[in-house]
Amino acid sequence: MRNREIRDMIPVCTLGGMISASLSRRETVQLIDDAIAGRLPNMQQPLFMTSSNGQVISMYARDPELRELFQQADVISADGQPMVTVSRLLTSRPVPDRTSTTDLFDDASLMLPEGTTYFMFGATADEIERAAQTVRERYPRIRLLGYSHGYLDAAGEAALLDDLDRLRPDILWIGLGVPREQAFVVRHMERLGSVKVIKTSGGLFNFISGSRRRAPAWMQRMGLEWLYRTALEPRRLAMRYIVTNPHSLFLLLTRTG
Repeated sequence: MRNREIRDMIPVCTLGGMISASLSRRETVQLIDDAIAGRLPNMQQPLFMTSSNGQVISMYARDPELRELFQQADVISADGQPMVTVSRLLTSRPVPDRTSTTDLFDDASLMLPEGTTYFMFGATADEIERAAQTVRERYPRIRLLGYSHGYLDAAGEAALLDDLDRLRPDILWIGLGVPREQAFVVRHMERLGSVKVIKTSGGLFNFISGSRRRAPAWMQRMGLEWLYRTALEPRRLAMRYIVTNPHSLFLLLTRTG
């Protein structure tokens, strides 16, 4: 069962062919708070939140299976400054600001009511351990109920779902990368009913653990975070951005409205 009434109440625009939420970061946190508190209408399943960027827009246009996964989400936030800029120029409901998951995690951890509960799932065993320690030190008002690395077999996934049923966290942060994290949510949505909000998180835990660094603020404002990341990891990222950046720019300019 999909949260149709909730989807209908969220302002959206189309960016590069994808439906994106026209919500600020603060409004996104408020939506999470409303979901946890039970203030959203006719909520039939956990609020499923994910994000898009240039790479995702390109993949969405080319891959029907990935497109189907993203269409199951209740909220798709724009995690890319070029998307925000284009929305201001070409849509009647522009995106107020960029909602990167790393920033959203920080906002939520500082703004949600004290005692809000988290579960973190993803990254390597070492990285998620360090990320969990950092979260407990940095955000003492948040209760981190548990965490798991992201390299689970079928038995490990079953045990994780049992843990989530028992712990009933307010928010499940999943950092498995696109499209693994979206596929996990869609595959197990019926088993995730004890969770209030699910947010796919990409490389969030790598940033929290300190194994990856974010671009300087001025590069983020100019939409150049991809260039900073490529400079740090050229072998892994250069070809990806060479292929997806021109394609996503074309899509943003021709399939936005």
